[in-house]
Order: sequence, then C-alpha cells, then structure tokens
Amino acid sequence: MIDNAVHPADDQTAEALLRADLARGDAMADSVLPILQYLLAAEDSALFSDEILARVRGVLADLARQIVEPLHLGGADSGSLVEDVEDMARLFMADPLLLSHVHAMALEWQMTERLQTRLALDPVVPPLVQAMLASAEGATHALAVTWLASQARWCQAQRRMSLPLSELPGDLLHRLILAVRSAMAARPIMGERLVLVEAAIRRSYDEGATRLGLASRLLTGLGGAFHIALSVSHAGAALFFTAIAAGSGLRREAAVLATHEAQLARLALALRAAGLKAADIEKQFLAIHPEAMLPEGFERLGADVAASILASGRQGG
Repeated sequence: MIDNAVHPADDQTAEALLRADLARGDAMADSVLPILQYLLAAEDSALFSDEILARVRGVLADLARQIVEPLHLGGADSGSLVEDVEDMARLFMADPLLLSHVHAMALEWQMTERLQTRLALDPVVPPLVQAMLASAEGATHALAVTWLASQARWCQAQRRMSLPLSELPGDLLHRLILAVRSAMAARPIMGERLVLVEAAIRRSYDEGATRLGLASRLLTGLGGAFHIALSVSHAGAALFFTAIAAGSGLRREAAVLATHEAQLARLALALRAAGLKAADIEKQFLAIHPEAMLPEGFERLGADVAASILASGRQGG
C-alpha cells in the first residue's frame, strides 16, 4: 500500500513502486470475485465485512425476485416461487460481471456513508450538484434535478439492499435476461411467460435515464470544467467514481474498487491519468484514506506515463 514508509528519491523509483503496487493490487483484485462467490455461497464472512456480504446477497436476491415473480403470476409451476428466486440468485452470483457490478454498488454505498460521517457530505446533493441546481441554464438545472431524484432513489434502494432491474447497465441487463432464458429453457410454461416479461422490461428500459447514465450526462455537460468532479468532497462519491472512470479509462467498477486500501496505487494512477495534479490527488487521499501518502517523486509522473502504467494492469485500465 502507498504510505509514508516509502520515500523514493526520484520519479523513476516512484514509477517502479507504483508498478509493483499495481501488480499487487491486480493480484488482490483478481481474487475478489472468487472469494466473494465462495463466501456468499458459504455464508462465511471472515474475509469480507458482514455489511458488504449482506448487501451483495440482498441485491442479487432482489434482482432475482423482480424477474421471477412475474413468471409465477397467472398460475402455478413445478417449482415454487421461493425456490426459483433462490436458484436465480445463485445463477446471478456466478456471473462475474454482474457480481462485480453489485459488489461495486455495495462498496460505493459504504464510501457514501463514510463520507457523510467523516465530511458531512450530503449523499444526494453534494456541492457540485448544488451549483448545478442553482444554474441559470435551464438544461443544466433540469438534468441536476433529474439526477438528484435518481440518486435519492438509489440511496433508498441501497438501504433496502435492492436494485431495480431498470438501473442496471444495458449490457448487464442483457446478460441477466440471457441467463434467465437459459435457466427456463426446460420449462416451457415459464419460457412463454418470460417472453412477455422480457418484452416489457426492454420496452421500459432507457439506459440514459439510469443513475449511471445521468451521471455521465452531468459530467459531459461540465465540458472543460470536467476536472471539478475529480474532487470527492465537491462531487460526492457517485459523480467522483464516474469521473475517474471517464478520465482514466477504468471500468467504473474498477474505479470504485480502487478506493480500497489495497488498491491505492491504482487510485493515484487513475487520478493522475485523468489529469489531476499531485497536490489535488493528495487531497483526495486525505478525504478517502487520511493515513495514506503518495511516494516522493509522484509529482513528476506525467499523465501519459500514469495512463501507461494503469493500462498495464488487469482491472480495466
């Protein structure tokens, strides 16, 4: 982990240290999903907090319930509703991309709560959103209002350990539907009902209206002022993570995971690749992990070099 125990003399040593830290972070990140799958199945929380495990398990069950319950309307089937929901949740758990997304949502909510406690940062209306709400430009104001409502709903859903199907990224929703199709292939009645349920889901789905879609639209609207969203205390966790992903090329899930104490080299590199200066990166570390420090020489690491090191990792850079 990056900390004040290491003081390299130059930027070349800093680069070597960051590469080594990134490799260690890759090894840790590669183990996350297999371990998470095992613990969710075994209900053993020795390596992951009870809160994270409960939230991931709860959201997967909620996603399964949303798609299974309509299949049971209008008549009974050989499998009970409860059993089908449990089976579907286990199926979703086996999908690494879906599990990674749900895990990232749990980590994001944990960070959101910590920032509210540590910095008194409003989880729904951080300063950046407040400024957009006060904007004289009608489109900016309207988008901020829509985002605020979406973020508020997400916060409520996280407290209930749920996630609407309509809030999934489009590719994950498609994967989920394909998984359900496969699971119901041997059950003709359920398969027929699934055709109708799937059609209804697709008709009502609008990725641009999801919380993550709205976040991307908000950041796009910032134009040249995009960098202000790279301040977690100004933008809030949700827009901060979206900004890191957009600015660095990381998957958003990897951007969220980068705030884990074992992934701080990735966070530093991502922020630098996104164009943030070393002094501003230190401010983000102070807000997220006050005990961590950048290695000496980091300020001489160019954004292009940071991006190159980040791209050498295996977690979406």
